[in-house]
Amino acid sequence: MLGAVRSRLGKELGLVEEGAWRPVWITDFPMFDPDEDTGGWKANHHPFTAPTPESVATLSSDPGSAVAQAYDFVVNGTELGSGSIRIHQPEVQQQVFDLLDISQEEQRARFGFLLDALGMGAPPHGGIAPGIDRTVMLLAAEPNLRDTVAFPKNQAGIDPMTGAPSEVPQEQLVELGIRVMPQKDKP
Repeated sequence: MLGAVRSRLGKELGLVEEGAWRPVWITDFPMFDPDEDTGGWKANHHPFTAPTPESVATLSSDPGSAVAQAYDFVVNGTELGSGSIRIHQPEVQQQVFDLLDISQEEQRARFGFLLDALGMGAPPHGGIAPGIDRTVMLLAAEPNLRDTVAFPKNQAGIDPMTGAPSEVPQEQLVELGIRVMPQKDKP
């Protein structure tokens, strides 16, 4: 909703230049957000996003001020790509897991492969996920993303071209070990 408000106010206040391209590279996202349910912290992007070098020193003592090495590429208010640099030092990853209150057992069970790779000296790495459909939307001057997605879904989550989602044959459910339960009536 805030995006719609921002777009409308931008037009009404004369802040939008029709036909102009205004790219921006956004950085310095907070690494953590307060978790109101637990009183602890939760990862703003994901638990593998590296903190800036300046933030590593105060990660444990002041997690609320930690800045992530995450970034967004935005053109004319539309995010075209998002990504981050990943943590590659095992001790920093351990600090982050500790701040997120992920137990040693859960760390090993869920992320053992990653912890092992970090222990063997994984190099610095990162990436960005470009939104090709969003880029096409801007280039075609289409106001609706659904008009540029290769296999669009309507507002009910249905794919009009394939009819998905559809019934699944019982044999396929058995093969996958899935049982469909009848929907309970709401009181």
